[in-house]
Formats: sequence, C-alpha cells, structure tokens
Amino acid sequence: MSHFVDDAPQWHEPKHGERAGFGKFGQPQSDYDRFMEADGIPVFRGVGISKVQNLPLVNWPRMGGRGSYIQLHGTEGKWGNYVVEVPAAGALNVEKHIYEEIYLVVEGRGSTEVWMEEGGPKHVFEWQTGSLFSIPVNAYHRIVNATNSPALLLGGTTAPNLMNLIGDKDFIFNCPYGFMSRFSADRDFYKPNEEIEPDPIRGLAMRRTNLVPDVMNCDLPLDNRRSPGYRRVEPFMTANKFYLWIGQHETGKYSKAHAHTSAAVLVCVKGKGYTYTWPEECGVNPWKDGHADRVKRVDYEPVGLVSAAPGGARWYHQHFNTSSEPFRLSAWFGPNHPSLVTGLPPGEKQIDYTAMDVTEGGTSIPYWMEDPHIRSEFEEHIGRTGAKSRMDPVLYDKPATV
Repeated sequence: MSHFVDDAPQWHEPKHGERAGFGKFGQPQSDYDRFMEADGIPVFRGVGISKVQNLPLVNWPRMGGRGSYIQLHGTEGKWGNYVVEVPAAGALNVEKHIYEEIYLVVEGRGSTEVWMEEGGPKHVFEWQTGSLFSIPVNAYHRIVNATNSPALLLGGTTAPNLMNLIGDKDFIFNCPYGFMSRFSADRDFYKPNEEIEPDPIRGLAMRRTNLVPDVMNCDLPLDNRRSPGYRRVEPFMTANKFYLWIGQHETGKYSKAHAHTSAAVLVCVKGKGYTYTWPEECGVNPWKDGHADRVKRVDYEPVGLVSAAPGGARWYHQHFNTSSEPFRLSAWFGPNHPSLVTGLPPGEKQIDYTAMDVTEGGTSIPYWMEDPHIRSEFEEHIGRTGAKSRMDPVLYDKPATV
C-alpha cells in the first residue's frame, strides 16, 4: 500500500485482510515506447492498415527524412515497424546500431551504402520498388534516393528487443564492436542468390540472400501447405534472427485458417485481399458458435499490413485472395521463429503445427471443418468482381478416413 507525503509516494504494509499494490493499473510505457515518443513522429497502433502509403509522414530529424512508426497489436515488445520517406535526390542520415533491420521498398529507386568500419570496404547496391534488403548488425549504412521524387521504405527492426532489454540508447547506437560474422567484404555480399536449400528447422524452401531485387515477381517454389498451389520461400538475410517469408495464393483461392501466438505481421506486396483473425478460444466455427463479434477483419492491398494474432494467446487467422492476380504476402516475425517460441526443451519432437490440420495435432483448420460463413462470403465477394472461386468442391468433403 502507499500514500503521498510532500508529493512523494510512501510505502506501508497492507492491513490484515488487505492486499498490497494498486490492484488495477495502466499499461506502462516500455523503453521502446519512450524512444518512439522522443522521435516526435506519429505512432500508428491497430490490427492493420489497408496501405502504409496512407500514413501521415512527419519530419524525422534523427533519420533525415519524414516518417511514421507502426506498432500493430501483438507486436509490442516483439519487434518494430516504421515507414520512412527519403527526400527527392537526397539521402537519409548515416546510421549504425546493434539491432537488426530489414527494408522493403514501397515506392522509388535508389541505392544503399553499407560498411563495417570507417575507411573500410564499402558495399553499394541499387534498389527499386519491391526490393527487399537487410542491414548487418552494427554496420554503418546510408540510404540514397536516385530520383527527383521522394522514395518510401517500410522498415522492420529488432530495436524494441534491444532497447527494452538493455535500456541504454548510447550503447545501442555507439557500440564499438564489429559483428564480423554478420558482414563480409566479399564483392558478392549483396549479389542476389536464387539457389534454394531446405531451412535447417522445418525443411522448407530457403534462400541465403541479403538482397531480393523484386519480391513482387521473384520465383517462389511450390509449397502447398496453406492452400492448393500455394508457393513460398524464406529469405535468410545477413545471418539475422529476424524471421520472414514470402508466400503466394493463386487467383480464386484462399488459405486455411491456422493459429499461433502474436508476432507475425502480413505485408501485402501484390494483389489484394482480406484477413480474418480471432482468438483460438472462440473455436473453429466462430460465426456458427456466436462469436462473430470477436472476429477482426482487415482489407488490404500493396503495401498493407495486418497483425495475424493481435494480442494474447494463440489466434486463428485466414487470408483471402480477392484480386484477379495471385495474392502475394510477406510475413515478418522479428526474432520470433514459430518453431523457437514453443516452450519445448531442446530435442523435444514437434510438428509443423501451423501447417498440420487440427485432426493431425496441428492448428490448421481443414476446409471441410471451417465455418460455413467463410466459403459463402468468399464466393459472394469475388462474384461481385466478376470472378469466381477456383476452390475444388472436394476440399469441403469430410474425408472418409477421418
């Protein structure tokens, strides 16, 4: 218990039958919240946004451009997002920091300079709308606009993790240690790599590359886990802990709903569609079971964002292609690989639970089990655009083996 003396809080023990503390209190600001506030630019908070191009941009002296922070529900403390505008025929300020950083070019064309130490080897590579690249930890870097129009970039960082853990901005931005395991002076360091290999945890398609020139049109290997004909690849960039992938649903098709905890943000890079997300506790048929009021929907297009699990425990989420072209998404998780946040001890066997059906011990809802509202609304929605569903009716038949 506490009371105030001369405006200073004073502690005293609770009386018999009372409990210590306030009982109810407001969510405190984290170090990263205070860092964003000190930058003096807007912070967008919500489940999602139709396109980041609609966000207000304010002068950002620390970066040397204009920008806006994005902190979608469920990503608080897990990783950070922002958009930054690079001045026409100008450049952002030189930066160096011990948090990881990736960029997706929303609009524009330019180049980036990266070097590990003053006077040391410098990489210079070009980018355009749709390019995805990573900055090595604690490397100097400068982003340059090559055109007479502003360029817009979407950034993803592990800044919240470091700031909330260390709590010392001077160390984060002025650490002298060179992370040479994350950087190479080799001339091919930013040369795009198309070679596919299995990722070491789940055996899914992965590319070791620090630059993807065009995420909107790059080749994606067949995956089939989320929807029929689904394609997907994981770029592994500058030895990051920051986990992401690029996936694509075919025209007239949609993904199965699947559940996992907060962290993932879906970034639409091609086509348009919508996402439904609801708490796992509402079950596999939220509309049918009277929980429609707890289902959240976000409609989005390039470059729109949606939080797959906007808070708390596991949430189901399901993605629908409503465009006349394939629906391509990039999912950003920060340092929260879904197979590393299970709480299981090392060596414990687990399954690819977000891709395996609930009948197999996973969290993916097979089409024949999903809420009837899902299919009827999807067919009605795309019917209004003159298109039609390409979902095989057999998908909605319960297998005889179940």
